[in-house]
Amino acid sequence: MKPIQLVVFDMAGTTLTDQHEVERCFAEAAAQTGLSVSDERILAMQGLSKRYVFETLWKERLGEDNPALKSHVDRSYQTFTEILEHHYLTQDITPTEGCLEAFDYLHAEGIAIALTTGFYRKVTNIILDRLGWLAGLDEHHVGNKDTLIQASIASDEVEKGRPYPYMIQKAMHLTGVTNPGAVVNIGDTPSDLLSGRSAGVGLNIGVTNGTHSRAQLEPYPHDVFLPSLRELPKLLSERSAGKMLTKV
Repeated sequence: MKPIQLVVFDMAGTTLTDQHEVERCFAEAAAQTGLSVSDERILAMQGLSKRYVFETLWKERLGEDNPALKSHVDRSYQTFTEILEHHYLTQDITPTEGCLEAFDYLHAEGIAIALTTGFYRKVTNIILDRLGWLAGLDEHHVGNKDTLIQASIASDEVEKGRPYPYMIQKAMHLTGVTNPGAVVNIGDTPSDLLSGRSAGVGLNIGVTNGTHSRAQLEPYPHDVFLPSLRELPKLLSERSAGKMLTKV
């Protein structure tokens, strides 16, 4: 059983309280730009790169070879970014239940913390700054043992976002971790769990108090579900003590 060196957390819905605000921003942008899409379809694509979502939805409607595709995607995405940035600049932003306690535990254990997100860098920094989590990070968004987090990776900083493994792999590179078996991945969406499997992490955890319920996450690759991050320290303590992990 390999010692844990890095825990990779999703942001919205996992470390950042999300009352489906992002879906509402998507729905508002879609409505304003003439894109008809159901709430269920939007929810199913949470965790993915935001531009990729609009590209996928417009391709489904117009066809991949439609010459107007790019202009529709550009307009919807631009509208979405304006709505989303205004939301996070003006509305309350709070950590999820047990998030800061989990961070404290990881700090005490000398385990690095990385945040990955389907957001692009500008809105990621808005959120991190308002929470005070940007403090001490360098121009590459890398911290040190004394900063709250040790790395932040946005979806526009890798070749492809979730469900591909690239954000997790970049988090490993930035924190000096070479063995994916020493990495824990935690998220609240199917794409979070799929990216963890793609990266070959040692422990792939779904949290069920975010945007998706346990029933919605059950079909996707996971080792264990937690009702919130409050239970993470106990789980990792038991794992480090060599206790068998029960898949729950």
